[in-house]
Amino acid sequence: MKHYARSGFGSRRFHVSLPLIWAIATCLLTANTASAHDGDDHEHTAPPARQPAEMYAPSVTPDRIVLSWSGDPTTSMAVTWRSSTEVAKASAEIAVAGPGPNFRKQASRHAATTEPFESDLSRCHQHSVVFKDLQPATKYAYRVGSDNNWSEWFQFVTAPTDHEPFYFVYFGDSQNEVRSMWSRVIREAFADAPRAAFMLHAGDLVNDARSDAEWGEWFHAGSFINAHIPVVATPGNHEYTRKKVLGISTTRMLAPHWQPTFTFPENGPGDLKESAYYLDYQNIRLVSLNSNEQTAEQIEWLDKVLSETNKTWKILTFHHPIYSMAKRRDNPVLRDQWKPIIDKHHVDLVLTGHDHTYGRSNLIAPEENVPEGVNWRSEKGGTVYVVSVSGPKMYEVDEKARERMKVSGEQKQLYQVIHVDGKTIQYIARTADGKEFDAFTLKKGADGVNTLDD
Repeated sequence: MKHYARSGFGSRRFHVSLPLIWAIATCLLTANTASAHDGDDHEHTAPPARQPAEMYAPSVTPDRIVLSWSGDPTTSMAVTWRSSTEVAKASAEIAVAGPGPNFRKQASRHAATTEPFESDLSRCHQHSVVFKDLQPATKYAYRVGSDNNWSEWFQFVTAPTDHEPFYFVYFGDSQNEVRSMWSRVIREAFADAPRAAFMLHAGDLVNDARSDAEWGEWFHAGSFINAHIPVVATPGNHEYTRKKVLGISTTRMLAPHWQPTFTFPENGPGDLKESAYYLDYQNIRLVSLNSNEQTAEQIEWLDKVLSETNKTWKILTFHHPIYSMAKRRDNPVLRDQWKPIIDKHHVDLVLTGHDHTYGRSNLIAPEENVPEGVNWRSEKGGTVYVVSVSGPKMYEVDEKARERMKVSGEQKQLYQVIHVDGKTIQYIARTADGKEFDAFTLKKGADGVNTLDD
């Protein structure tokens, strides 16, 4: 027999089943629980931002691994990396890469040169090894570290002695918001050109070269790419800082991270070693000039370096453009000092940054110092001048600069892939989303005179 209860509404009786009671109780419980969770959401606070000192702290595990050259790319390769100060002795191991894991049995071990380094965030040890007596055109596997803590195995390929087709990637300034905004550019470039012979940086890799956090961002963005493809870099003005004496800024100096981070050739003039230097890769002579200081002192050295080579192509890189692109910028002293040497030796390409815009000239002949008109073109050969930017900091193009350049652009993050095949160079500039923005082909005639096809 069913149970009936008296309601609160007079003497009327109604039927209440156990399933109905259970349903009502469940609804009330669910509502209370939801209300409690809503309160939790309002009271929830996000964890604090991770501090740079923690994020970029060195450890016993190798990090900031980067390949570069100090000698002949056919027979050598340099590698540098960082660890905590706990790692007093470090090494690198190398072997010819094989199809399976047994290549490791043939690996030779090389003791690293280790030096202490103190940044604004921490103390660490910087390590470097130069692999020598390698075989040309050979794929090697290597790792770096110490007895108990090693990196993964990376691979690189030495340059061939014959003139085989190859390509490299060129970046203008990365500089700002490197971790969040430049990372997509270098990774897009790697996806586009994974077999690049090297990656060339035309200065201002970071904004404040004294900031270890900013160097941490640069290495985070490049990640394993820097350990896989050699880096060639020229210093920008943001790689310079001022030495302070009693709190007063005095002499400008190359920021302390530069030389411990990279191992570049020491064949430059005077005390500009590893900031002004040259190297030969197959049929090109590539020269890095330091456009920040002692520019007059580099004239004689540059003349000698270009006189002594019989390479098919001569390519220069430095930070400040010969022909500026941004508003209220010009470098007349640099143009007066270096352009006569560029003209004398028929330099083919000049790759620069600094102006946070894009500009690419036609062939500019030796007798022409300031070409006018968008359609201006030398019929007697000449040099192609490029200004580019890869990071997110942007300037406006000066209208006069726009008129004298064949191609110009602004508000675009770019990278350039440059293919070298015998007496032909194919140049392609792409935006951060991989779309083609500019392209031309440079051909060297039997008389040594260049022609340019857009």
